[in-house]
Amino acid sequence: MKIQKVNANNQAKVYALLRQAFTGSQYEVTLVEKFHQNKRPIHEWLCLHRNKAIAYIAFSNAFHGELLCGLHLGPMAVHPEMQKQGIGTELMNFALRQPEIKDQPLFVLGSPVYYKKFGFQLCQQPVCPFDKNNAHFLSLRHTPSQPFTIGYEAEFTVASMATSKPANNSGKKQGQRKGRR
Repeated sequence: MKIQKVNANNQAKVYALLRQAFTGSQYEVTLVEKFHQNKRPIHEWLCLHRNKAIAYIAFSNAFHGELLCGLHLGPMAVHPEMQKQGIGTELMNFALRQPEIKDQPLFVLGSPVYYKKFGFQLCQQPVCPFDKNNAHFLSLRHTPSQPFTIGYEAEFTVASMATSKPANNSGKKQGQRKGRR
């Protein structure tokens, strides 16, 4: 098993994996395609086994108004035939150790049971616009401050308008940014 950064040579494998992992939803593949088309700064890795894509993880910018406040985790996917074998856990642990990830506040919309094993905790602040009552919105290394609604890159809106519905599992240093939702 080999984990590598995503590049132009393996993007097609990422898209194919997302289609297989999220059957019935085009949201995740549309989101990642739009990130790539728009050259959005994302951190992403692909796990290969015998040159076949078996897992993927991505992190995109999270915003408090116009300021970067951390990263969103998602999408994360494991090939259906490879699930329940620890591959997602291995990829997550790998990503959380990477220099561009390890010190950043992280946010994810997903299963509290799954993400809590990596240290994520349910958070009431910031407010996630995709999760009523923040019941599935978690954070890691985030110190709550004044109330605000967390912002996402514009591609999240574009992907949701281009597809039927998002799946429930989303995902740099502080500064300015453009194109947010």
